Amino acid sequence: MSSKPVVTVSIRGQEFRIRTDDDEASLRRVARYLDDTMATVEKKTGTVDTLQLALLSALNLARELVELRERGAAAGPSAAGVDPARLAGLIELAESALEAHAVGQ
Repeated sequence: MSSKPVVTVSIRGQEFRIRTDDDEASLRRVARYLDDTMATVEKKTGTVDTLQLALLSALNLARELVELRERGAAAGPSAAGVDPARLAGLIELAESALEAHAVGQ
């Protein structure tokens, strides 16, 4: 059993318990960002299927990440402004949401 603290976050009305080394406030910001992204995708596309919504949101977030990395590579490593802990939290959160969806089917 992991000794990492558990933080409960809500995404699209579902609660997820996530073990993380990140601070709670940071993880909550990441979860809120993901929830906002999913709400935007849902509004723009009319998609209601949770898995499709998660995948479209992941695609949008991946696009943002790639653009940030490309800008950062062009301007130098410190110019990208990408917080590795926040990025790791986003990835962990997305993976948890997809695992929970797969278990719920």
